[in-house]
Amino acid sequence: MLTEVFTLSNGVTIPKIGFGTWMIPDTQAADSVKEAIQLGYRHIDTAQAYENERGVGEGIRTSGVAREELFLTTKLAAEIKNYEEAVSAIDISLEKLGVEFIDLMIIHSPKPWIEFQSDEDHYFEGNLAAWKALEEAYEAGKIRAIGVSNFEQVDLENLLAHAKTPPMVNQILAHIGHIPTKVIEFSQAHEILVEAYSPIAHGEMMKSPEITEMAKKYQVSIPQLAIRYLLQLDLLPLPKSSKASHMKNNAEVNFTITDEDMAQLNKVGTLDYGVNSEIPVFKKVAKKR
Repeated sequence: MLTEVFTLSNGVTIPKIGFGTWMIPDTQAADSVKEAIQLGYRHIDTAQAYENERGVGEGIRTSGVAREELFLTTKLAAEIKNYEEAVSAIDISLEKLGVEFIDLMIIHSPKPWIEFQSDEDHYFEGNLAAWKALEEAYEAGKIRAIGVSNFEQVDLENLLAHAKTPPMVNQILAHIGHIPTKVIEFSQAHEILVEAYSPIAHGEMMKSPEITEMAKKYQVSIPQLAIRYLLQLDLLPLPKSSKASHMKNNAEVNFTITDEDMAQLNKVGTLDYGVNSEIPVFKKVAKKR
C-alpha cells in the first residue's frame, strides 16, 4: 500500500499514505521519520507550526533513501497572510529542512489559528498574497506542488477565481464520524486531492463500540479500519505515531471494506474528542454539533 500513489493535477505523484509528524517533538522527529522510512513510508508530512522541521529534515537526509524517492510536505504558518512574510517563510522552511526542494507546501489554514472558529473574516486577500508567494516558489522549482489545508468551499473558490495556479491539494480533518462531504466533493470536482489528517480522530475513535465491532469483523485494528475507509473514499490519510509497531500496523491495509459496511460506517455519529476538544480544528467540529 505504501508504494501506491495518487497523481496530482500537475502530474506529480504522491504516495497514498503519509506519515504525519504533528506533536512529535523536534528532538524526536529525526528518529521517528527514519523509522517510518525504514518501514516503507515515502510520504512525510510536517509544518512550520509543528516546530519540528529541523528534525524531520534530518530524518530524511540521514534515512539512507534518496531524496527523490521521498515526498515531503510542509505548511505555511496560518498566521502569515501577506506576500513578503510568505516569501521569507518558504525560504526559512527550506533552510530548516535542509533540502533543495519541498514536494508540497500548503497554506495551513485560511485564518490564523486564534480566529479559526470565526466565520467573520476569511482573509481572502491575505490568502491570495500568501498564495502568490507559493506560486512563485513553485515556478522557481523550490516546490513541486502547492495546496491548502482546512479550506472550506468559499476559500477554495477565492483561489480558483483569482489565482494563476489552482490548488492541487486540500488537507482537512476527515475520519469515520466526520466526513465533510460538501468540501470533499467540491475539491474532487476541481481536481484537488483531499488529504485526511487525524484519521483516527486523535485516538478518540478507539472508544467507539460501533467502530470497534466493525474492526473485529475484519480482524483488523481500529486504525487499520479507519485508514482503509478513507482510502476507499479516495482520500489520502495521514496517520501519525512515534511507535514503530503502530507505524507498521497503520500501513497494513490491504483489505477491502464492503459497500454495505462502508455505508454503515458513513452513518457513524460525530465522535467526542474528549481532552482534545479545545484544539482549534476539533473545537470547530464540536461547535457545529
